Order: sequence, then structure tokens, then C-alpha cells
Amino acid sequence: CLGELGRLDEALVLDREIFARWVATLGISHERTILTGCNLAMSLKIQGLFDEARTLVRDQLLPAARRSLGTDHDLTLCLNESLAGILAYNPDRTRDRPAFESTPTAIRAVASTRRTFDLNTGDEFARSRDRHAGRSQEAATGLR
Repeated sequence: CLGELGRLDEALVLDREIFARWVATLGISHERTILTGCNLAMSLKIQGLFDEARTLVRDQLLPAARRSLGTDHDLTLCLNESLAGILAYNPDRTRDRPAFESTPTAIRAVASTRRTFDLNTGDEFARSRDRHAGRSQEAATGLR
């Protein structure tokens, strides 16, 4: 609600508090905590805090989701898509390359067996990877 009213700073403060309470109450591996963390990551992305959003999703939420929910759970796949969107704007050239290269294939394999997940997620990772490759090439050649 606050975000829709343009009060993004206030919304982010509340998102942080809610996530911290879920972590303290249920632990990082609980589905509700992971979902709340995903909401926080999207708030961070909207605010332009890409490094913090990337760290939250990549280093905390995704490992917890994979461990507790499994790699083919909808929330785990949603986190992969969220990470793709975050990386599209601010990729870490050294640590995120494996995510760019392996996730589209994994998402398509799961989606083809379950038919419950949007195949556009793999395309989002592919676009992110291509954008990242373009930035790397620009840096190498000095072109923009």
C-alpha cells in the first residue's frame, strides 16, 4: 500500500522489519520467511538497491529455498526469476556467471514436467545473460 502511494522509503522500512521478525520467529528456511524475503528483495530492487537485493536473494533466500522447499518448488523458481531481474540491471561479472548459464535450462526442465511455471523465466535469464555479455564487450572495447 505504501509503495503504491509513492512512499517507498517507508515501505522498505516496514518490509525489512517484517522480514526480520519472520526470520527471528520461524527461521530463514520457512516458506513464509522466504516469501517475505522475496517481497523485500523486490522492494530493494525498486529502490535501486541492486547489490543488497542480489545478496539477499542469491546468498540467503535461494539457498534456504533449495534446501527446505526443493529446486523445483514454485517459490524457488520465482526466486530464480527475481534474481534474473536483479542481475539484468546490475550483474556481478564474477560470481553470477553460473546463474546466467545454468538457470534457464533448469527452469525449462522443471516447467516442462510440471506445466505450472511460466517459461518466460528462462527467457528473462537469457536476456540478462545477453545484456551482461554486451556490457562486458563494451568494457573490453571501450564502446558504449
